[in-house]
Amino acid sequence: MKRLHLLRKVTLIALMGMLALSSCVSHKKMLLLKDLAMVNKTNSIEYQNERSLSYRIQPGDNLYIKATNIIDEKNSGALNGESSRSYMSSDASIYLHSYTVNKEGYIDYPLIGLVEVKNLTVEETKYKLEKELSRFLKETALMVKLSNFDLTIIGEVQKPGKYRVYQSEINVFEALSLAGNLSSFANNSKVKLIRQTEKGSEVISLNIGKADILSSPYYYLKPNDIIYVEPLRLKRWGFTSFPYSTVLSIISLGLTSYTLVYNIINRN
Repeated sequence: MKRLHLLRKVTLIALMGMLALSSCVSHKKMLLLKDLAMVNKTNSIEYQNERSLSYRIQPGDNLYIKATNIIDEKNSGALNGESSRSYMSSDASIYLHSYTVNKEGYIDYPLIGLVEVKNLTVEETKYKLEKELSRFLKETALMVKLSNFDLTIIGEVQKPGKYRVYQSEINVFEALSLAGNLSSFANNSKVKLIRQTEKGSEVISLNIGKADILSSPYYYLKPNDIIYVEPLRLKRWGFTSFPYSTVLSIISLGLTSYTLVYNIINRN
């Protein structure tokens, strides 16, 4: 009987150690920017990063350009390809009234003709078009926006899909929040950023579990980036966390069976 009691005690201690160890590992994998936990509340750390305000227009981009002429509204309507009473009511209408940058880097704008905009920022494009347009019309102001700032977020997020961004810049955490944040299976140390370049597709590995992501040149995203969040290996077993209750039930059943058999043998 003493042997049975000792076996139970050893099993219980082993289970407690296993549960504690498993809990710590699971918690670490769920943390974001875990390095920041070492910073005292009274101190601060500054991370330098490059903001994406300097995005350079590339072939295939779509530019929404709206002209306003305070002297002659008819000229504004002609330049915008719409009547002065119409409005952009959806993404589709904005796209249809946008100018696509061709493979040589030009757009074809009314009155001016072909204008090279490749490698210009949106603001530089606006000033260039206004300068060219001033040769034909006076007092004309332009509004230029990039109408194809889309992000695709897939993998272990709550709501994977394609998202349109209505702002000039967005970082990786803001992008993940669009998709409802990470799922329970997400491996925050293995996030892939797929970015289109002139030579093809570039794949960058990001570890958003560490604070140095804040100083990464890839912290701010660019139009048409794809974010893929890899799953944890634990997903193979279909559990979001260690199956404590299942393991305990099996062990408890095993001990009960062992006790029953032990008592039957001793009686005989």
